[in-house]
Amino acid sequence: MAANLEDVPSVELITEVLRRAKCSSKPDKRIILVGELVSDDLVVGIIDEAMKRPSCRKGFILDGFPRTVVQAQKLDEMLARQGAKVDKVLNFAIDDAILEERITGRWIHPSSGRSYHTKFAPPKTTGVDDVSGEALIQRKDDTAEVLKSRLEAFHIQTEPVIEYYSKNGLVANLHAEKPPKEVTVEVQKALS
Repeated sequence: MAANLEDVPSVELITEVLRRAKCSSKPDKRIILVGELVSDDLVVGIIDEAMKRPSCRKGFILDGFPRTVVQAQKLDEMLARQGAKVDKVLNFAIDDAILEERITGRWIHPSSGRSYHTKFAPPKTTGVDDVSGEALIQRKDDTAEVLKSRLEAFHIQTEPVIEYYSKNGLVANLHAEKPPKEVTVEVQKALS
């Protein structure tokens, strides 16, 4: 990872919430089980704990969090109590149409995890794994319908987070439509 920073993906944080809920009778267990959103305070609390890991002492990257201005404010409050602050926000800017092409073109071989893309890395035979000859699948969240819903949520909830951090000059807008190697160079520059 660039600049020796620890990656703290929000997916792992939610996994930790679920792990804790399995052995807890707290209200959050019921929230998770009925498919509602996990409270911002609970997620910020888990981030607070994650920051105390030795691997996070030099810094860390929050992947996919915060997603709302309220979450950003709660994160900033928690960091301030520790004498820390957000140093940089990476905004992987990409046109919705390009993102749709990239996401809806993804196909995977479920048992091996091999991935393909209809445009960028197609299998030799459409819909068939090159190695095993078995059928490829598309993940449920890689469909146009799901992406449309996620993009609507992004534009309504998350774009204001970018504005929130832009006011303090913390946002690095990266051109995510570029090839991965070029985006990696942009990330390294932004973090140096």
